[in-house]
Amino acid sequence: MSESPNITLARRLYDSNADPAVTKEIMAPDLEWDITPGFPFGGIYHGYESMLNDFFGSLLPLFESFSAKAETYYADADDHVFVFGHYHGVTKAEKTVDARFVHLWTIRDGKLAHLRQAADSHVLQHVLNG
Repeated sequence: MSESPNITLARRLYDSNADPAVTKEIMAPDLEWDITPGFPFGGIYHGYESMLNDFFGSLLPLFESFSAKAETYYADADDHVFVFGHYHGVTKAEKTVDARFVHLWTIRDGKLAHLRQAADSHVLQHVLNG
């Protein structure tokens, strides 16, 4: 059985390690980025530019490196892709962190249009705030 087009789309994001050229191509300009409360800078971000500048512009300066590693993908018949994986980061203080996540993507017109994230926020907060 071949992989669904929606999984292929989501896989491009993770396989590219969120390369800006790829994200710009596959994410909707009016993207809604919903990060679970308790996660660093958790909240809802409206638009691709807000996700990039307001969320990642705040989060990434806390880390030497930070990435989302997808492990398992599932799709449904309603244009959703569920991604299970983990974040891996190394803070500026050289502390390593691995935290599990679930991403629920909604696909619209062949683009990633909405992310709803759930993650082990406590692990990240602990490594960042001691």
